[in-house]
Parts: sequence; structure tokens; C-alpha cells
Amino acid sequence: MVFKCQKDSFLKEFTTKVAVCQKAISHNEGFEVILEDTILFPEGGGQPCDYGFLNDIPIKQVLRREDKAIHYVNQPLEVGTEVLQKIDWERRFDHMQQHSGQHLLSAVLEKEFQSPTVSWWLGEETSYIELDIQKISDVQIKKTEEIVNQYIRQGKTVTVTILSKDTPAEELELVRSAKDLPADHVGDIRVINIEGIDSNMCCGTHVTNLSQLQVIKLLHTEKSKRKDKILLHFLVGNRVVNRLDVCIDRERRLTSLLNNNPSQHPELIEKLQKNVKSLNKNTQTLLKDIAILEVHKLKTMPHPPKYFSLHRKEAEPDFMNTFIKELGKTEIFLFLSTGDEKQSGNIVLYGDEKAVADLGQKVCELLDGKGAGKGNKFQAKVNKMANRKSAEKYITEYFNKS
Repeated sequence: MVFKCQKDSFLKEFTTKVAVCQKAISHNEGFEVILEDTILFPEGGGQPCDYGFLNDIPIKQVLRREDKAIHYVNQPLEVGTEVLQKIDWERRFDHMQQHSGQHLLSAVLEKEFQSPTVSWWLGEETSYIELDIQKISDVQIKKTEEIVNQYIRQGKTVTVTILSKDTPAEELELVRSAKDLPADHVGDIRVINIEGIDSNMCCGTHVTNLSQLQVIKLLHTEKSKRKDKILLHFLVGNRVVNRLDVCIDRERRLTSLLNNNPSQHPELIEKLQKNVKSLNKNTQTLLKDIAILEVHKLKTMPHPPKYFSLHRKEAEPDFMNTFIKELGKTEIFLFLSTGDEKQSGNIVLYGDEKAVADLGQKVCELLDGKGAGKGNKFQAKVNKMANRKSAEKYITEYFNKS
């Protein structure tokens, strides 16, 4: 099979013939199609596969099996028939930008800071390279970004070299290490060359000139799961433009909400956070006073009820603890709750141990919650406070029977 995508990454459509079509081996349903040649890239080298169509049949996945590209589709195609391959070009070009950007970024980091790349990942929103170092400074990140974007502005060419069994021995020196090849590799070896910067084996799709990358933006680092290594996240080309669009839209909305200059957003938000924190603290203090007042009202009732129910939507769980502490030992059964009146919140059942044991789990189920009880107290976090009236009805019926 000839992988046309390895020779010309910019092919968007191509007519070929079906060589093999059979029931899918590695998938539960669908068919595996092998074509005489293909422009669709099979997953490999850290790059996801292409999507597209065979005639009008969507391609779900493309995988490599030795030197064959396996196209997974939902319906069979007759062997020998011509099919028109069409690529999801937006996805393909995005992958070309990210992959060529990774080669450039890895080459610069290794040359400038002796920071070799040991792996990389092309994600749906951002990509990252895994570096064999423990940390990288902000100064190094800034310098790396300046260098890669300078190369992009210079418009360095990107070429492909195909090494076969007939390639002269001196040219095979372009291959860094045969151990980088997959265990089931068959056929030619492909090398991506960035003019004057890097030559590296790669099966992926790439741009033909660094100017097609537009720009590279380095985002942030995080520790790798592997010891003494870090992940450096980045964006290339259209992803930078798309991220900028999102940031500008967010800035416009914040400017409208905060009614101030974008440069003042951080200071104003910090001020608002402090005010909210202060107001919340004052509110909780007032709610504790309300809890004490409610307890006083309950204690001074001429005929204390068998049970007492109270909900405060704006209160924290401390409100219920204050109520119980202030009430002290009592024969009144308490059903207390806080939080949103229709959604999530917290509840406490407090009183006679038998009643708490009998009612706890059932009330918890009615409110779609999870909780536990010990002695005369049952606590739970619930998701359907809208069912509180049903819980009150259940408690009322329980005490009416007793």
C-alpha cells in the first residue's frame, strides 16, 4: 500500500480502489476496509488518525497494521470498486500544525537548554511535550517561544526524505535511532527535515513551510506522572487564534459586567472577592443569631411539639450545629436543613435514637442523599431539596402513629 498522506499532506481528495473489505476484527461492529492507496493518516507517532469519507460513508477510525491502513466504516464496500476519499481538512490541517510545531519546539529546547523530548501528546484542545528535566524557568520558556516564532517568521522549509532498502548507507545517518521504529514496522523510513534546524523520523502529517504554523504559544508546565520529568503545554496556529477569540469574548463580557477597563479586571475582581467574603462572614454571624432566636422561641412554646422542622436556604451547616448546641438536651425531634430549596443542601435529624434510626435512611432516600447516623444524630448531603415536603409528611406520619 502507498500512503499518499506521507508524500503530500495537502491532498484533500483522492480516488482509489477497494483492495479488502471484511468484518471488523478489533471492533464489535462495522467493517475494515483496505484501499490500494490512501490519503487518510492512520493513528501513530503521537498523532490521532484522520476522519473523512469513502464516497459518502463516514470513516470512524483509521489504524495502522504493519504497512496497511485499516479504515473502519459502518457498511461494506465491494472489492475492486472505485471510491473517493475525502478528508476532514480542518482536523487534518490542525494536526499538521500541532505536529510540525512539536518538532520545532522539541528541536529548539534540546539545542538551547539540553532538554530532550521523551514523548508528546496531541490533544483536542492543547498539546504537550514531555521533557526529560525536573523544571524549566519562565525565562527559558519565554526565550524558547521567541526563537520558535522567529523561525516561523523566517519561513524555513519542511521537507520529507524517504529512506528505503536501496538508500545509500551515508544517507541512513539521517535516522537517529532504529529503536524508535515500531516493532511491527515494515517498509520505508520517513524523515521530516526542518531546514537548518532538525531531521527526525516521523510517520505523521506536516506542513511544507514553517510559515504555515503562523505562531506557537507556550502555555504552562506541570509535573509528569513519570519521575523527574515535566509536561510543557502549547498551542500552534489556528488553535492560538481560537484561544484568542475565546479570551477576547470573555474580556468583552467581563468588561460589560464589571463596567471598567480590561486592564483593571484583576484588581476589581479581587476587591469583589474580598467584599463577598466579608458579607458572607457577616451573614453567617447573623444566621447564628437567628438560630439562637429560633431556639428561644421553641423553648418558650407553651406546648412543645413532638418534632420541629426548619430550613434556611442561605445558611451553612454551622447554622444547624448552633441550633442543636443552643437547644441542648431535648425530647423534641429536629429536622433541620440548609441550602438551595430545590437542589442540593445538607440535613440533620436530631432527637430520640430510635426515631433517628427509623427515619434517617428513608428521609435521605426521599431527598436523594448520602449520609450516616450515630446515636441521636443523622447527617446527610442531599441533591433534591425540592422533595423536602415529602420528607416532612413522612416524619409527621411517623409521629402520628407513635
